[in-house]
Amino acid sequence: MCAMGRLTRRAFALAALSAFTTTGAAAAPAGERRATTTEMRGMWVATVSNRDWPSRSGLSAAEQRAELIALLDLAVSRRLNTVVLQVRPTADALWPSPYEPWSQVLTGVQGRSPGWDPLGTAVTEAHARGLQLHAWFNPYRVATHDDPARLVASHPARRHPDWVVPFGGRLYYNPGLPEVRAFVQDAILDAVRRYPLDAVHFDDYFYPYPVAGQSFDDEAAYDAHGGDFSGRAAWRRDNVDRLVLETAARIKAVRPTTQFGISPFGVWRNASTDPRGSGTRALQSYDDIHADTRKWVREGWIDYVVPQLYWNIGLSAADYAELVPWWAEVAKGSRTRLYIGEALYRAGDPTQPAAWQDPAELSDHLDLAARHPEVRGHVFFAAKDVRTDRIGAMARVVADHYPRRAEPPR
Repeated sequence: MCAMGRLTRRAFALAALSAFTTTGAAAAPAGERRATTTEMRGMWVATVSNRDWPSRSGLSAAEQRAELIALLDLAVSRRLNTVVLQVRPTADALWPSPYEPWSQVLTGVQGRSPGWDPLGTAVTEAHARGLQLHAWFNPYRVATHDDPARLVASHPARRHPDWVVPFGGRLYYNPGLPEVRAFVQDAILDAVRRYPLDAVHFDDYFYPYPVAGQSFDDEAAYDAHGGDFSGRAAWRRDNVDRLVLETAARIKAVRPTTQFGISPFGVWRNASTDPRGSGTRALQSYDDIHADTRKWVREGWIDYVVPQLYWNIGLSAADYAELVPWWAEVAKGSRTRLYIGEALYRAGDPTQPAAWQDPAELSDHLDLAARHPEVRGHVFFAAKDVRTDRIGAMARVVADHYPRRAEPPR
């Protein structure tokens, strides 16, 4: 895909937004609407470093499949309705992709076939259980180490070393290169074409999070492509904006019923930096990872947003009770649906503040969010914690808020 000029990009954006409004699912006639409650009840399944699934690399195909099915059944038993499965954790694939190698989280060896199709199976089995399957893609992370020689020889990052930037002990694709942006989209769209995905899902990793004393080396890309911008930060934000807009439009062109959602870091900007920001004192996605998350919601570029509000009620630097109404106001009047990302993984962790030792903390989150009609559900991080439920926080949420099943918003 060619890089779009500034005027062309504006026309592209208008065309994309027009497509969104004409291809989205229409509301069912009143007589055909189900009486069942409608809200997002989601669970992330992280595969990077075998965090949630598979439990370790090198399991047999039958063992991997059995573990996956057990997680889908777990979601049903907790009256959840959506599983967000990480299928491209590090520029690799959990399906037979012609663009990228099989992920090493499956067999322990990058590029080695596991002997089955995890994503295809996940979609089929999720739908059989009445669950939505959202395929989670990390756009730019290449490896959780910084040695290109450890990548399989056929890896695109080895065939195009000029695409790769080492930073903070990891490898990343350079978001400032139009050819990288096109390749990432091509890899994602392959899955959209193959499978009836309910959504494509991005997490919070765009430009990497800051590392003290280090800088992300994109000087050459900026010299080649950044001439129209006031500075490198503005150019970087535009690169991420383009990824979001282009991906959204290409998804709708291939499979109009597939949603596009993003789960960004929970703070856009602090009010001390920008009066439109939240009353927080935290890292700012706009400035630190060059993700203008507020714009994507206000402009309706994405179907849903799941800000990761991974803080307890009353935390001074980033108060859950401050951030929920801030995001609700951002989403008000937008076509973008708002769900809240919940830090189940913190509940009962002895290294966390006292609030997270209280099994009621998460249930209180849902009580607070229910005061804001813009909030249409929650997604819990992550599957392993839904299963272990150290102090019963998830059981408390189910007992207090999920007395019966619910359909996900569409």
